[in-house]
Amino acid sequence: MKTPFDPVYQKYPSKRYPVYAKGGMVCSSSALASAAGLDILKKGGNAMDAAVAVASALTVVEPTANGIGSDAFALIWSAKEKKLYGLNSSGPAPKGISIEKVLSDKRDNNGKMPVFGWTAVTVPGAPKAWAELNKKFGKLSLSEDMAPAVNYARDGYPCAPNLAVMWKAAFNRYAKVFEGKPEFDEWFRTFAPEGKPYEAGDIIKLPNHAVTLEEIGKTGADSFYSGELARKIIADSRKNGGYLRFEDLAGFEAKWVEPIKVDYRGYEICEIPPNGQGITALMALNILKEFEFTEKESAGTFHRQLEAMKIAFADSFRYVTDPDYMEIDYHDLIKPEYGAERAKKIGETAKVYTSSVPPKSGTVYFCCADGEGNMVSYIQSNYMGFGSGIVVEGTGISLQNRGSDFSLNPEDANCLAPGKRTYHTIIPGFILRDGEAVGPFGVMGGYMQPQGHLQVVMNFVDFNLNPQQCLDAPRWQWMRDNTVTVEDSFDPEIARKLRRMGHDIRIELNTPSFGRGQMIVRLENGTLIGGTESRTDSNIACY
Repeated sequence: MKTPFDPVYQKYPSKRYPVYAKGGMVCSSSALASAAGLDILKKGGNAMDAAVAVASALTVVEPTANGIGSDAFALIWSAKEKKLYGLNSSGPAPKGISIEKVLSDKRDNNGKMPVFGWTAVTVPGAPKAWAELNKKFGKLSLSEDMAPAVNYARDGYPCAPNLAVMWKAAFNRYAKVFEGKPEFDEWFRTFAPEGKPYEAGDIIKLPNHAVTLEEIGKTGADSFYSGELARKIIADSRKNGGYLRFEDLAGFEAKWVEPIKVDYRGYEICEIPPNGQGITALMALNILKEFEFTEKESAGTFHRQLEAMKIAFADSFRYVTDPDYMEIDYHDLIKPEYGAERAKKIGETAKVYTSSVPPKSGTVYFCCADGEGNMVSYIQSNYMGFGSGIVVEGTGISLQNRGSDFSLNPEDANCLAPGKRTYHTIIPGFILRDGEAVGPFGVMGGYMQPQGHLQVVMNFVDFNLNPQQCLDAPRWQWMRDNTVTVEDSFDPEIARKLRRMGHDIRIELNTPSFGRGQMIVRLENGTLIGGTESRTDSNIACY
């Protein structure tokens, strides 16, 4: 029978409690992906194996936000070493691209980087991230870690409610934008084979995806970067006027990096360094620690949060890009004295610090923990929904459009250059205290991400909320100038007070635009406490 109810209609406010477990825990935006991670944990894998299982499964069960052609970042806590590792697996622009070439390209002559098509594609990093995680930390083989994803793609899975909403929105947009452009035909063959988007409960099968994932697993991702899959990617690029070439893929390596952190009231809040925007969250927290917050639900608290966030974004948009191209040492941006100086700019009314407009995007974030104390904070994205709209023929590889964030103004810090990595929105977070892991957290969603990180951290540290409440609390999102959107559950009296302080407060009913988060906290006795996003198809799998 057909579903007798609206799968996304919520008549009553949901009340979720945090989930407690000891053997292992996986929190993701998909119940099926969380189950894949749990399956690997029960087969003897660790949190890093589970992370690979979840990441590869999400390319199948949530392709509206990520794909095999995504980029990825991770923060990994090794319990044995008591060390936090950072992995940056974002790819650079092709070596054959340039500002001059893009500006002279008749297809892309509007003076800006295109959003869709091959020009927006940079080297994909996700498959390399899976291989690196497995190689450095895994207890199982890469093929074993990826087996659940292969099974979902080959055997099929039911479309979840919010997944259906995102699929329909993408299909309706692409049907207009891609009309008459053959380079996008494979997207429709792959993701809308019957000429329409999937609805909740429909069974989705991605057979080409299954074959490609198997190939990545068997070859340790080598096929994707220097083998048969690489050749198919480059053939498609050449056929459709792309800049990506074989040497771009073959020369790519994921980077193990030192996480950056700030001390926030005795907790170390950790992020991946630039080219990611995690530093934006740290800059804002570095400012906010100059103030005391005794009450969460007050106009004064929200005002300072918003002003600190705007100041941090102003600095981020001014300086942050590939660190090899930054004009300053990014560590200077999170020094205590710099935060104290920037805090002086916050007065009693709203100010405009930047007019940049953060776009919306699609991303998947999840976190994992095992019974040994290992923990992973992981994020993966095609950037804007399905990404560039390019699906490599016969492979199921949907490619990100991360290059669309490059500026074509040579004076901008994040201007396009061959082999350069762009400003990256996706950021995993992690909390330490006294050299021990407290746990991973993250909020996906474009430029909402550092804003979500700030709100989750303050909910946990300043206001002593449990992981589920940290995520469920009504969110705000700075958009541009003094414009701020808030969820419809936001206190209307506080909204009115913020308006009187100069904030242009607007109520937004589209809750996914406020990000989708996950969080795990580990107690000293090994108990794992998880929270998962109430705004989407989230789930915690544990034992």
